[in-house]
Amino acid sequence: MLLSRRFSSALARSAFLARCPLPPRPAPASRAPPRRLMSSSSSSSGWHHSSRLPPPPPPPPPSFSDKDQLFRGLEAALGTTFSSEPLAPPPEPMILVVSGPSGVGKDAVIKRLQEEREEIHFVVTATSRAIRPGEVDGKDYHFVTKEAFLTMIEREELLEYALVYGEYKGIPKQQIRDYMAKGHDIVLRVDIQGAATLKEILGESAIFIFLVAESEEALVKRLIHRKTETTDMLLVRIATAREEVRRMKYFDYIVVNAEGKLEDAVKQVESIIDAEKAKVQKRNVRI
Repeated sequence: MLLSRRFSSALARSAFLARCPLPPRPAPASRAPPRRLMSSSSSSSGWHHSSRLPPPPPPPPPSFSDKDQLFRGLEAALGTTFSSEPLAPPPEPMILVVSGPSGVGKDAVIKRLQEEREEIHFVVTATSRAIRPGEVDGKDYHFVTKEAFLTMIEREELLEYALVYGEYKGIPKQQIRDYMAKGHDIVLRVDIQGAATLKEILGESAIFIFLVAESEEALVKRLIHRKTETTDMLLVRIATAREEVRRMKYFDYIVVNAEGKLEDAVKQVESIIDAEKAKVQKRNVRI
């Protein structure tokens, strides 16, 4: 009752009623002589005649300015203004850890993902291995000597590092912090060993995606097509891949990167990102 009185008072103050006048009342008709109502006994029709007037037409709908007055009147009645701030908080930057066997296409998926989403930053990993033909220092990897890499370890500048096939690989911490401060989502590309280490460090604060080929046969053909390993090295990688596939159950998501269907794999990763950002209980990233 109190709220209704306040609302009526607010509408009066905002001159709402003045802006929506009621339609004029029709002039009274001249009084006709009373008619005699005929009963069913005196007439075969059985109809009763009435002198009631038709109801007045409904008032016109309020105009846009009237709706604005109503909006202000509601604010006055409630004693507060309606906020224009977003009801849902903006999503925080997240960390995606992409892993999978060698030759599954991790680089291709990440590169295409960056082309689709400008706000994604791929962390360039530091490595002690030699640069390969076609690779660019600072883009594919940060190529450093083993001595320089060991110095980075001593200074605790790496989020994670590992010795893989006789060479060091590691993730610089400061690079992650700098880009997250700019609002970028972070993508980390690591092998299965690195993913296991990051799981211990980051826990549930990161999203772990396992990238896999459509079959073992397709994976072996990709490794052969790269022409970067000897036969002995291929045998080692294939044995390692078989063991790595058994660990996919420890990841949050599995994405199949089938031959010739790169776009499908990228869209699936994008769907994972969108779903994570829409969660009510979001991951709290810790670095």
